Order: sequence, then C-alpha cells, then structure tokens
Amino acid sequence: MQEYPIIREFLEYLNYERHFSVHTVKCYSADLIQFGEYMSRQESSPEAGFGKTDAGESLTPENQSGGIIATAVAVDTNTRMIQSDVTVIRGYLTFLNEQNYSKATIARKLATLRSFYKFLVRRGRISSSPVTSIRTPKQEKRLPRCLDMEQITKLLDCPDTNTMLGARDRAIIETLYSSGLRVSELVGLNLSDVDFLGEILHVRGKGKKERLSPIGSSALQAIQRYLTFRDADRRKETFDQQAMFINKHGQRLSTRSVRRKLDKYLLMAGLDPKISPHTLRHSFATHMLNNGADLRVVQELLGHQSLSTTQIYTHLTTDRMKKEYDNSHPRIGFENTQSIATERTPLPLPAKPFGY
Repeated sequence: MQEYPIIREFLEYLNYERHFSVHTVKCYSADLIQFGEYMSRQESSPEAGFGKTDAGESLTPENQSGGIIATAVAVDTNTRMIQSDVTVIRGYLTFLNEQNYSKATIARKLATLRSFYKFLVRRGRISSSPVTSIRTPKQEKRLPRCLDMEQITKLLDCPDTNTMLGARDRAIIETLYSSGLRVSELVGLNLSDVDFLGEILHVRGKGKKERLSPIGSSALQAIQRYLTFRDADRRKETFDQQAMFINKHGQRLSTRSVRRKLDKYLLMAGLDPKISPHTLRHSFATHMLNNGADLRVVQELLGHQSLSTTQIYTHLTTDRMKKEYDNSHPRIGFENTQSIATERTPLPLPAKPFGY
C-alpha cells in the first residue's frame, strides 16, 4: 500500500487542527487511500495515458526496478489526486457502483472527497473543487431503531449487580440510556467527570467538543454501587486511576468490549441481537421527545451540531404529535360535535375555493 503525502497532510489537518476522533480520521484515511489506489490503477492503464513520471518517462518493465519506480508512481498518483477533475471523480463513483457498494457507503466516500478537496482549496493547492457539481446519491431514509420501556427494563435487569463487573455493566446501560451518550463518550469518561451532587456528567464528544450532560438518579445509584465494589477490590491500586469504566484487568474499557457485553445481555433478555449501544442513545432521544422535551434541548443533550440531525427522531414521535393535534386543534372538536348533522345534511360547498 502506497503512502501519499497529500493524504497524510490532510489527515494531520483533521487530527491536529479539526481535532477529529481517531476513529473518524481512520475512516477518512481508508476512503482516501482507496481513491489513491484507484488512481494508481488508472495510471497503469495504457489506454488511459497514465503510467508516466512527471518528467514524461514511461514506466515500462525495463525501468520499473526497486523502490524508485514505486516512489515515482506514488508521487505521480499524489499529483493526479490533486489535479483530478469532475470526470475523474465521476469515474471513481461509477467504479464504486460497479463494485456493488451501497448508496450509503458511496455517499460517505463522496463526503470524504468533498472534505479533502475543500481542504486543498483552502490551502491554495487548487482553485476549485471537482466535487462541487456532483450530487450525493439519494438514499433511503432509515429510521433509527428504538427500544420501548419494557425492553429497557428487561435489559437493565440482566446484569448481576452483586459482583463488580455486573454492577459495572448495569451502570453502563443505565448511563447510556440516562444521558444518551455515544459509546465512545461513555468509555472516555473519567472518575472526575461525574458530579454526583449536581447530577451532571462532563462529556468529551466528537471533535473534542465538551458539554455538560444531565444524568438521572437511577444511573448515579448504579455508578455508586459499581464504585463501591471497585474501591473494595484488593487490586484497586493497579487499576487505571482516571478511567470510570474499566475491564477485568483494571484498564479503560474499549467500545468493542461494551458491544460484547451488550450482546451477552441481549441474548439473556431475549431481545433483538441487532440492537447496539447506539440504540440506547436513539431510545433516549425518542423517549425525551415523546414526553414533551423541546427538540433544541434534545439537540444539546445529544451534542448534535445541526438540528437537522436531531430531527430524524421526530419521525418516531408521531403518536404523541397525533394526540397533541387531536387535543389542541379547534376543528377536531367541531367535527366531532357536527358529525351527526353532517351525516344527515352535507355542508354546502363554498362558492370559490379557499384562498382565492
């Protein structure tokens, strides 16, 4: 796998200037390296006119020796990535489609290219982005999965809270549901991030943005029980002294470990194994809206930068909206009282359509 200087420069920008998470930077890196390898394969195609160094020398088998030519190809690909036009980008999207990538994946890879070329414009490497005129593929809207309260209760009842690890798992599920945290935010919590008196969590979210998130008394009680077991453990001096949630070896818990633990309890509770830690975040948002919370408040609680991201949860709250509509709209009561009269004598139609 070749290393492309321009990709490295962009990733350093994401990491040190934009403060993106390690996971996000890794995804951008994978997408751009794939694009670079696609460009490299195109260069080796004789009919494409690629496969030449910047000096115009053909990369024939006779002069492709050692790492010198590999470096030349990488440098040439690096240059072509910078100089790509809209035709190249469209060709790449066609290639992805032919490889049977889903629309969602293609949309994500296109978003990566948008960010990449926007970065090049800002750095003065190119005058305009070749991605500007390309539309994102239309995707099917998928509503987030959500648990009801009975399912939440079943899940919470599964961990054995008479052991340190069981009490920890109960505290994890309680915290995810109580505060709507991302699993990466949960495992990033430190002991000092919990304000038991103020019932507040100090959360470090995406892009290293920090926020304060309320946490309920049930979750705090579960955390307190877990910490009581942890403080009584004879190995406590060897534990990570900062991390809130630790594994059996005393080190900070990983996101993958949280998923494995949840899978175990889903099986015990007889719930859908496709449920993920993020489902608890979806459930938190949906239940908040169903019980009358303001959309902008939920946006703040979730740490969403854009309100449109939060609005997807409004699709799951139609029952509440219908009840509010039935109880509040003045014509609903009028229609009910006039129903018998309307059955006997139809109301006269207006002479002209409304609004004219």
